[in-house]
Amino acid sequence: MKAKKEKEIKKSDIEFLEGEFINVIQSTARSVDGGHVNLQQVGALSIDGERIEASQCASGVLTGGDVDLNQCICTISAADNLSINSSLSGIAISRDEVAASKSAVGLMAARKIKSENTSAFLVIGGEIEGNMTTLLDWKSALSLGAVLGGIWGFFTLLTRRK
Repeated sequence: MKAKKEKEIKKSDIEFLEGEFINVIQSTARSVDGGHVNLQQVGALSIDGERIEASQCASGVLTGGDVDLNQCICTISAADNLSINSSLSGIAISRDEVAASKSAVGLMAARKIKSENTSAFLVIGGEIEGNMTTLLDWKSALSLGAVLGGIWGFFTLLTRRK
């Protein structure tokens, strides 16, 4: 199913959806591609758009210019500006700014990060503001990488055949 200008879909199973203005409610989609994408209670494998607003959604890969996630689960979210509110994201990467509120993120990377009661495994950012709980800082991540690299090298030597 394809859309040209403006499309609203409710309670459907969609393979590919593309258009300038897309509004999807309570549906599943394999791929959504558009200019302004508004999703409510949608499960999608791939979402791409210039402006994405998602509420209570689940997605695999989400890329866009300005992305706003509210109560969503996303494996990878990449955007110019990313806003995460009460959501879970495995990897959240932004070119400019990430604003996270009451969320959990595996890896968060951006030039500027604003946080309010957010938990993250690893955070990489130029400027970080707010209340955030992280498991690893850059020093402990470097130490962990060195230890894991040493263990991998040791087991490689043990399993080498002559």
